[in-house]
Amino acid sequence: MITQLLSPTQTAAALPYERLVSEIESLLKDRTVQVPPRNVHTLHGGGSLFVMPAADSRVAITKLISFIPSNPGRGLPTIQGDVVVFDVATGQRLFLLDGPTVTARRTAAVSLLAAQKLSPHRNEKNPGPLLIVGAGVQGRAHLEAFHEGLGVQEVGISSRSLASAQALVLRAHSLGMRAYCVNDPNAVLGEFPLVVSATPAQSVVLTAHPRADAFVAAVGAFTPRMLEWSAEVCQHLSKIGTLVVDTRDADQEAGDLLQAGLAVNALPNLADVVQNSPLWSGQQRRRDANKFDGPVFFKSCGWAGWDLAAARCVVGHLAR
Repeated sequence: MITQLLSPTQTAAALPYERLVSEIESLLKDRTVQVPPRNVHTLHGGGSLFVMPAADSRVAITKLISFIPSNPGRGLPTIQGDVVVFDVATGQRLFLLDGPTVTARRTAAVSLLAAQKLSPHRNEKNPGPLLIVGAGVQGRAHLEAFHEGLGVQEVGISSRSLASAQALVLRAHSLGMRAYCVNDPNAVLGEFPLVVSATPAQSVVLTAHPRADAFVAAVGAFTPRMLEWSAEVCQHLSKIGTLVVDTRDADQEAGDLLQAGLAVNALPNLADVVQNSPLWSGQQRRRDANKFDGPVFFKSCGWAGWDLAAARCVVGHLAR
């Protein structure tokens, strides 16, 4: 059997956000899904090698990617690698997906699902404006996902690189959106009901408080040492807002929250929200009883289950 090798363009085409979000939600209800802890190997020079397996009753995957923070200075992508997909019944390789494309799209799709479930503005026709802090691959993926899945029509872009911010503004214009560069995200954070932080997360970038009705997707930090939001902001949000993590893996990986001294293992995760678990429903009852309102902070660290959902989506796409 010849394994199908999907290019970045082909991988993206097989992962439309609407179907990918639906597959992620379906996976969170699938009891056959098995996701062992990912292995992270430190490389010389400060990089990391991630080995991430997962499987359900039909499909098994392993994502093998490298993360090299210094690569932008070399003109190379920060994340490189592949996702290998197998048929569970036969063990045959089905196809090989472009790892960075899968990572970008499934991460944005997870944030989109969280926004659809948690944002105070989720029922509005054209919510926003959206602030994106970090104009790299994840910034672009979240721009496209929130435009396609929520109907966002206006976006502010902030980046340490003006050229990157301007390039993402042009991409937004090509989608018919109103878009502009933001010099200081902290100075305008209170003006945006939707916020995505997708910085390299090597140091604190965001020190201002989100507005009371904001939904924040924080995706830049995915190891205990990384962070992009200040400890003071995270502690403030834990008191007046709602904190949700993507999976229980965040208990050991949510750098922003861990470095703020918060008990991440006590927070609800996205599966709790989708399944309306006692942890989530209890929190909602307390909010309703206290007429409590405040920003929602969704911390995403990544999980091989999201890559498995992407593989399931591709299986369905190629079967058409």
